[in-house]
Amino acid sequence: MNISIILAAGEGTRMKSKIPKVLHKICGKPILEYVINASKNADIEENYVIVGHGGEKVKEEFKDSNIIFKTQPIGKEYPYGTGYAVMQAIDYIEDDSNVIILYGDTPLITGETIGRLIDYHNKNGYDGTVLTAYLEDTAGYGRIVRDGNGHVFKIVEHKDASEEELKIKEINSGIYCFKGDKLKHALSKIDNDNAQGEYYITDVIKILNEEDCKVGAYVIEDSREIYGINSRVQLALCEKIMRNRINQNYMENGVTIINPENTYIELGANIGKDSIIYPGTIITKGTIIGENCIIGENCRIEDSKIGNKVKIYSSTISESTIEDGCTIGPYAHLRPNSHLGKNIKIGNFVEVKNSTIGDNSKAGHLAYIGDADVGKNVNVGCGVVFVNYDGQSKFRSVVKDNAFLGSNSNLVAPVVVREWGYIAAGSTITEEVGEGDLSIARARQINKDGWVEKKGLKGNK
Repeated sequence: MNISIILAAGEGTRMKSKIPKVLHKICGKPILEYVINASKNADIEENYVIVGHGGEKVKEEFKDSNIIFKTQPIGKEYPYGTGYAVMQAIDYIEDDSNVIILYGDTPLITGETIGRLIDYHNKNGYDGTVLTAYLEDTAGYGRIVRDGNGHVFKIVEHKDASEEELKIKEINSGIYCFKGDKLKHALSKIDNDNAQGEYYITDVIKILNEEDCKVGAYVIEDSREIYGINSRVQLALCEKIMRNRINQNYMENGVTIINPENTYIELGANIGKDSIIYPGTIITKGTIIGENCIIGENCRIEDSKIGNKVKIYSSTISESTIEDGCTIGPYAHLRPNSHLGKNIKIGNFVEVKNSTIGDNSKAGHLAYIGDADVGKNVNVGCGVVFVNYDGQSKFRSVVKDNAFLGSNSNLVAPVVVREWGYIAAGSTITEEVGEGDLSIARARQINKDGWVEKKGLKGNK
């Protein structure tokens, strides 16, 4: 059996935040979630997360996940260190298991890499295997010292390395795979007799070598996968790498992204083939976009469902559904629970909220449609307002098929406009408009002949 122990107890002081480090987000998901998912994707059956500072917040965030939490005691009377953190899960380690040590602040690690590490460990019969990388800039990393057989002889910390050892380019990622019985035995023998008074997991490698165990190293293909996050700067770096990874995946599957560096798509969105995404766009997880869509510049689409052949320009769509063939924007806003049928036009500065709009209807510009059920083939003129709120309660309006709402008219809910009902421009509608009726609800125009001259206003400006 394969189990993982994910170390997530660090305080993350350099983040300068009240939020636990592993709960900071990249591309819409907590850092820790990426590590957990990578572990599960490697077919690891049981996942144990060691928490400490902010542990209750971490547990609450992942309360619905199939993982087991262990809390590391905190206080001056307790030792710290990676070895001490791993000890918190020692009761769950079975002798014949593979134990993979991961870190909750390394979100770029993939399930494929973890799986290859395990396979390499098993194939070569190692008691312990270190995930390593070759770096040009090795400052601060522990060096991997191999023996004549290519096995790991020791790990030397940067500050303790000799001049020759400092020339070594292979570094320790801190990620390991151990045989369960060997790990438990080594953990029982490590001590904290060092300057920091901490237990280190690297001491396990030393003990295994002293007892003639076989320790190997698997070299990672992409060293960026081991990047850890300890500061906001490193958070931004990992965000950029993850964003590019996500965007590349979409492009490889038939989506055109005009400028990947300036496009933000969260993991968990779904975009169909031959859709085009323009710069400045933000698409959050849970969003589904169909095929042959155009998502224009500076759009924000949150947790919404977009059909095929939809065009959206410089607009915000939140928790809404847009069916095939619609055109939205520029500068439109669909607020939660809006449902647009097929071939609908929502134009400049139109806001829709908690409403349904039927096929082939249109609202070209400067309108508010709130708490309404609008039928098919309806024209919503410029400046139309669905007056849905009386200061205490919200009310719905109903506009049936083929109705025409003239410019600058107000529908004071609750009100119904029947099929083919026409509303004259500038009207305020408070009563039902019958089928095929023209409703005019405005004061009659009166022109006062010669009024300006009589007032002596002419020529006085």
